[in-house]
Amino acid sequence: MKVLLLGTAAGGGFPQWNCACPTCADPTLPPRTQDGLAISADGAGWYLVNASPDIRSQILAAPELRAGPGPRDTPIRGVLLTDAELDHTLGLLMLREGAGLEVHAPPAVQTALRDDFPVRGIVERYGSWSWPTVGIHQQIGGLNVRALPVSDKRPKYANGGAGPWVVAYRFEDPRTGGVLVYAPCLASLPPEFEEFVDGATTVILDGTFYDAQEMTGRTQADSQAQVVMGHVPIATSLEHLRKLSALQPGTSWVYTHLNNTNPVLDPRSSQHRGVRAAGVKVLPDQTALEL
Repeated sequence: MKVLLLGTAAGGGFPQWNCACPTCADPTLPPRTQDGLAISADGAGWYLVNASPDIRSQILAAPELRAGPGPRDTPIRGVLLTDAELDHTLGLLMLREGAGLEVHAPPAVQTALRDDFPVRGIVERYGSWSWPTVGIHQQIGGLNVRALPVSDKRPKYANGGAGPWVVAYRFEDPRTGGVLVYAPCLASLPPEFEEFVDGATTVILDGTFYDAQEMTGRTQADSQAQVVMGHVPIATSLEHLRKLSALQPGTSWVYTHLNNTNPVLDPRSSQHRGVRAAGVKVLPDQTALEL
């Protein structure tokens, strides 16, 4: 199984265009695009996991995803969505010329993209797409895929509907035994999460905020602010990861979906050093993994 970390930043990317916080104002820190990844069982057919507004530049930056060999051939077969947030779905509009793409998503997300933010109706004017619903267990592109509901936080534009609104994915390669868990949005670590990551080769999970202190300029600067926004802070999740690392010494842990205010973006910060000391990685965009 081959994996490309296309983007590692939260909504708005890094630096964010309307922010002059210390990290955004530091020209020495490398930019990051909005989070998402590409995954393939064989290196020939690829599936995107989320489609950010940066998807065009992310695809062009990855030789594995470039068009060819025919003039209109593409190795991209479809998309799996973890949620319906704009930073994970706007890129579908950039893919509108791609005929025959599959978009796998939970039922609530499918409904939102049909009724509240009518992406489905727009892209189907350009080509024939299919919209399969994500199940608990299924096979996609030669990989065994499991989805775990992790949150009922719906996007602001959506009018409602029953959840789950957010899922995490577990990809298993039956040929190599490699296992990837991708969970960029976690309001908490649900009881089922420990079983969900059991035996995983690599776990990439929500590192949006470090703690509540970085919520400058907001009236809700308390310990629950990030949870309300659908993200458990690193200061909370890191304690759980230390315990899980002791139980799973062979697992690689990675934080993604990093908000522009997050001090772990700076490798010189004590927060970054603390994360690395706990055995968790903060990888750059376009990192390639093979499991």
